[in-house]
Amino acid sequence: MIRTQRLAAAAVEKVLAGTSLTAVLRDIWHTHSDLSDQERGAIQDLSYGVLRFFGQLDVLLRLLLDKPLKDQNLHCLLLVGLYQLEYSKTAPYAVVHNAVSASRGLGGGNDLSGRKGGKGGKGKQGSAGLVNAVLRNFMRKRAALLERVAESDVGRYSHPQWWIDKLHVQYPQCYKAILEAGNKRPPMTLRVNRHKLNVTEYQEILIQNGMEAVPLEDDALNDALELAKPVAVERLPGFAEGWVSVQDAGAQMAAPLLDAGDGMSVLDACAAPGGKSAHLLELANVELTAADNDAARVARITQNFTRLGVKAHCIVHGDASQPIKWWDGKQFDRILADVPCSASGVTRRHPDIKWLRRESDLLQFCAKQREILNALWQILARGGKLLYVTCSVFAEENGLQVKDFLRHHSDARLLPLSRSGIIDGQLLPNSHHDGFFYALLHKA
Repeated sequence: MIRTQRLAAAAVEKVLAGTSLTAVLRDIWHTHSDLSDQERGAIQDLSYGVLRFFGQLDVLLRLLLDKPLKDQNLHCLLLVGLYQLEYSKTAPYAVVHNAVSASRGLGGGNDLSGRKGGKGGKGKQGSAGLVNAVLRNFMRKRAALLERVAESDVGRYSHPQWWIDKLHVQYPQCYKAILEAGNKRPPMTLRVNRHKLNVTEYQEILIQNGMEAVPLEDDALNDALELAKPVAVERLPGFAEGWVSVQDAGAQMAAPLLDAGDGMSVLDACAAPGGKSAHLLELANVELTAADNDAARVARITQNFTRLGVKAHCIVHGDASQPIKWWDGKQFDRILADVPCSASGVTRRHPDIKWLRRESDLLQFCAKQREILNALWQILARGGKLLYVTCSVFAEENGLQVKDFLRHHSDARLLPLSRSGIIDGQLLPNSHHDGFFYALLHKA
């Protein structure tokens, strides 16, 4: 556990310094290639958990300290320990003992007053004493401390204050539920490849392999199964053979909403890693072009298509905001525009997003979204449909963005969406799906 605590603390520290958790963990797996699967799982669970509840844990730690620590790695190690004491099933004595041992391996260290220790090891001993005192103090005063933490919005909801304030204004009746949903562990939802078998058949196969799953109660999600307990994808029967994909239920709504039929020319303009594109090909015999501006992620589109046994007309490395550089001149009947966004609707899958985003980032995302919408509208055929998609819950990127687009395009019509849970285009996160926004635009 000592090694996992140290590496989880290092991961959290790098995220708080501005690097995505996905990139940080990828670097850790590369640097520490001798890690066992169990150790990797523990590091991932700890780093995700700390970032999921960072607001609460950070407020808690500052209550337990006389003054902030200069050593950020030690600060993050304490966050890991507090997370384990509050949210894990590990015996408290083991958490404290191993955290104390892990702190002795930190260079420099801090003494109890927050001053850096000297070369003779005094600082390291001070770090061990500090870790022991802080974690045991939390155990003694847990109830009272958590009550004080909950007095602040950030401590109660574990989101940045600007994020909380924005949701409070935009969703006054349900902002608390949105924030709480963002801190839950996400469900694992599957999309059964109807080219291979149907939902009932795959559900039976799962049962035979000791896995429980249920279909979702939504007519639009005929191919979806939600697992009772998440598993590694390698354990899913037939995964390598393309029987099934892992895709959030909210994301599975995109392909049906686009309403693409056999023979249509379809563009997925921001396609990587190819989940929605593959779903389109599973639903209808369309002539699909999949484009993305990230060369590495374009390769993943090809890999996913190969595994699922579906074939695109064309896979392009190209920017959706500048189609003139890669477009062949033939207008599309349908366009799926799953645009770059704040990802504020998928924070339970990517808890680092909450702490990496800044409110000013929304202006940049909105500008890029507007640029993409305007560019793609020019290559949509008359009578065609464009589905605008974000995984955001912020109005600036969603309803307000579409209103602005309609105001500047007299040939655009917003079509109604008759889907359970979608209100004015917005699908809010809940226990079964992430948060998404959908707007189906018809070119008159």
